[in-house]
Amino acid sequence: MEIAFDNEKYLKIQKEKIEERIKMFDNKLYLEFGGKIFDDYNASRVLPGFSPDAKIKLLQGFKDDLEIIFCINANNIQKNKIRADYGIGYDVELLRLIDNISKLDIKINSVVITMYTGQEEVEKLKNMLENKKVKVYIHKPTKGYPDDTKTIVSEEGYGKNPYIETSKKLVVVTAPGPNSGKLGTCLSQLYHEHKRGVKAGYAKFETFPVWDLPLMHPVNMSYEAATADLGDINMIDSFHLEEYNIKAVNYNRDISAFPILKNILNKITGKNIYNSPTDMGVNMISKCIVNDEVTKNAARMEIIRRYYESLCDYKKGIGNKEVVETIKQIMNKAGISISDREIIKYALEKSEKTNSNALAIMLENGKIITGKESELLSASSALLINTMKELAGIPDDVYLLSPSVLESIFKLKQKTSYKRNYSLNLPEVLIALSICEKTNPVIEKTFECIDKLRGLEAHSSYIVSTTELKVLKSSGINLTCEPKLLGYEE
Repeated sequence: MEIAFDNEKYLKIQKEKIEERIKMFDNKLYLEFGGKIFDDYNASRVLPGFSPDAKIKLLQGFKDDLEIIFCINANNIQKNKIRADYGIGYDVELLRLIDNISKLDIKINSVVITMYTGQEEVEKLKNMLENKKVKVYIHKPTKGYPDDTKTIVSEEGYGKNPYIETSKKLVVVTAPGPNSGKLGTCLSQLYHEHKRGVKAGYAKFETFPVWDLPLMHPVNMSYEAATADLGDINMIDSFHLEEYNIKAVNYNRDISAFPILKNILNKITGKNIYNSPTDMGVNMISKCIVNDEVTKNAARMEIIRRYYESLCDYKKGIGNKEVVETIKQIMNKAGISISDREIIKYALEKSEKTNSNALAIMLENGKIITGKESELLSASSALLINTMKELAGIPDDVYLLSPSVLESIFKLKQKTSYKRNYSLNLPEVLIALSICEKTNPVIEKTFECIDKLRGLEAHSSYIVSTTELKVLKSSGINLTCEPKLLGYEE
């Protein structure tokens, strides 16, 4: 992978920017923290060289002065809202984040359950958190929001929310997913702080869009593709342009909400803090891009991946046609097509040639490895075995699992499974390999190559099952799939 982003520089100057903002507000800042704290593989795909864990490393740099408040929307708990990248609910992701951050000795202040109107599932999560010794606060919908500023900034509005005791100068307010109430929690805290004579401030941390890259830069366009389901549209920040005569990129929700937010901040603090939504941000991404052309190409490829993801979601009945059309329009504006994703043709050629389901993957050296479905192995299983053998330098005629072992597992699956398809899926093959690893040094050698899968591009001639998709994603393979459903779930 060609590096296009200076991660070390980013950690340094982003930290400096946040420290500078803290000093603006009497050493007390509420930082609305968007995106993924851990495992930000979207950013690492779009900005080659960006570490997936850059954000948590950034926060570790503030460890002595930092505490974290998590927000989760009660409606998302009730609806069991799923994080698409992991296939887990927001509540499970919240618990995962708390566990991971606690291990890093970063202080977790509490969890705020927002928009509470009596949702039944909330009590269960609240009990789980309190059993883990995590404080839980309940915020109901704010009276008067969003138009009645006088009521919002009063004891009938934010005053109804319980005050969250904080002791650090940097309070990061984050969430397991979007629309979790981070902004409302920050503003509620500002109201209570100013009542107590503390001149705390507010700022916003977002990775994308990048305010000082052009509106039509592929990095910003890839953000639109990633949030097409939310209806986010990048725009020139008219407030910033009018105030400073400088073009800055922001998105529709922030721009439309700014007059309301500005009035609320003014009402709380008694002065104008920010002149534009862009002013609120602390994004330093653009200063760390060291190869713009490589970055542009990476972002274009991400747009195509998002397009295929939307096609598959629509085919599975969990997406809508509008998202597909929106991303297709973004591709047209970016001047790209699916033919620009080279790996696609190899998967389709393999499928057509063998008249079976197939996958293809491109190695760092450009070599193409394929895998097809057989009676014994799913196409994903065949691909992973073939790829690991190639990376480990193991000849093609050497078996990782003997046919007799595979046959035994296959027969057992036939007897115990109700499904039409009995070929061994990825988790089953990996378990078999793990069992045989101790007695087969060849398998041990292939397992040492698993890290080399991260970042490789792959394509499937069909929609890979949820079971196998989780394995492929966790290995870091950038997989796209043709919107073709199989008649079974592996």
